[in-house]
Amino acid sequence: MVKTVIAFIIIFGVLVFVHEFGHYFFARRAGILVREFSIGVGPKLFAFRRGSTTFTIRILPLGGYVRLAGLEDDQDYLQKGMPIVVALDDNNHVVRIDASKKHHLMTGMPLEVTAWDLEKELWLEGYTDSEENDLRRLSVDHDATIIEADGTELQIAPLDVQFQSASVMKRIITNAAGAFNNFLLAIIAFFLIAVLQGGVASSTNQVAKVMPHSVAADAGIKANDRIIRINGDRTATWDQVATAIGNHPGKKITITVQRKHDTHEIAMTPQVKIENGRKTGIIGITAKLEYDRSPGAIIGYGFKETATMVATIFSALGRMFTHGVSLNDFGGPVAMYSYTSEAAQYGVLSVVGLLAVLSVNLGVVNLLPIPALDGGKILLNIIEGVRGKPLDPEKEGLITMIGFGFLLLLMILVTWNDFQRFFLH
Repeated sequence: MVKTVIAFIIIFGVLVFVHEFGHYFFARRAGILVREFSIGVGPKLFAFRRGSTTFTIRILPLGGYVRLAGLEDDQDYLQKGMPIVVALDDNNHVVRIDASKKHHLMTGMPLEVTAWDLEKELWLEGYTDSEENDLRRLSVDHDATIIEADGTELQIAPLDVQFQSASVMKRIITNAAGAFNNFLLAIIAFFLIAVLQGGVASSTNQVAKVMPHSVAADAGIKANDRIIRINGDRTATWDQVATAIGNHPGKKITITVQRKHDTHEIAMTPQVKIENGRKTGIIGITAKLEYDRSPGAIIGYGFKETATMVATIFSALGRMFTHGVSLNDFGGPVAMYSYTSEAAQYGVLSVVGLLAVLSVNLGVVNLLPIPALDGGKILLNIIEGVRGKPLDPEKEGLITMIGFGFLLLLMILVTWNDFQRFFLH
C-alpha cells in the first residue's frame, strides 16, 4: 500500500510537472508572464515566489496548471468599496496590493477602492479614511503583486506581458509545449528502461519458461518451443503470440509449435484473467529475450517505442469512431492508481514503463482538438491566424466553458466507472 502510494505520487508529480513546465518554459521565452505554476488543484498547501512566478502545491492530485497573464482577469480581485492595504516604494508607487480576506501586509496604507486599471495605465484610486474626504490616485508599479483572497501572492498582469500580446505562432508553441514535453519524457523513460535492463530486449516466438501446473504445461508446451501459428494464423513475434492467446479467454485454440526440426499441433483452452476490467486469455508461458547492447539501439529505443505508442493510441482512437465508444476505453485517477499498484509489485522497470506509457497518453490526449484541452486552444490559435483577427472573447470563453463542462462530466463518469471496474468487480 505504502509502496503504491509513493509510486503514484512520484508518477503523478513527474507527469504534471513535466507537462506544465513545457508551457511555463516556452511562455517565458515568448515574453508571456506566468503568474502561477501549480501542481495539484484546490486549496493551497504550500507556495513560494521565484522571479515573477508563484509556485504552489495544492491539495487535490487531479492535475496541475500554469496561469498565464491575460487568460484570467486580474481586475476581478478588486471590487468597488473593497478595503485593501497597499505597500508603496520610495517613489510612492504601489508595489503590493493586499486584497485577501485576512490582510497579510503588516504595514501599508489602508485604502477603500473606488476605481483601478491594472492592465494599461496602471493606477489605483480610493479613499484613505472612512469619512471619504481623502481620495487618492496612486501609480502602480509594472511588476507589482496582488495577494488573492486565499493569501496567494501573484504578479499583476499588464497588457504587454499578457498571452494575447504574443504572436499567434508563439501562442501555438506555448500551447503545444506541454504535449511536446510529455513525448520527450516518454523518450527518456524508454531510454532509461533500455539502460537499466542492459540493452534493448527483443522477443521472438520462442518460449523461455513454462509455468508449473499451467494450461501450457498440462497441454505439453516445453521451454524453447517456437509458437509459429495459432488457429492457423502465423505468429512470428511474441506480441502476435500474446495477442492471439489473449483474444481467446476460455475458448479452445490450436497452437502449432516447432520443437527442434519437428512441428506439433496442440489444443488447449486459455485461462481467463481479468486485466484492467477486461477478460484476457493466458496459458502460463514467458518469452525468451535477446538483448542488443549497442549505443545506437539503446538511444533509438526511446524514439521507436514512443512513436509506436503514439501510433497505437491514434489507432485506438480511430476504432472508437468506427466501432463505438465505451467508458472502459478511458481511464482516470482511479485507473492510474490501479495501474501503479500493479506496476509497483514488479519493481522499478515496470514503474518507469508505466510512466512512459502514461506520458505518451497524456501528450496525445492533450493535443486532441477539444475546447479546454491544449489541442482545442491550438485550433483556436490557427483559426485566428487564418482569419487575421482573434475570435470574440465572449464566444471563445463560451466555447472553452462548454469544452470544460464536457471534460468534467466525462471525468466524473470515467472515475465512477473505474471505481466499479477495479474495486467493486
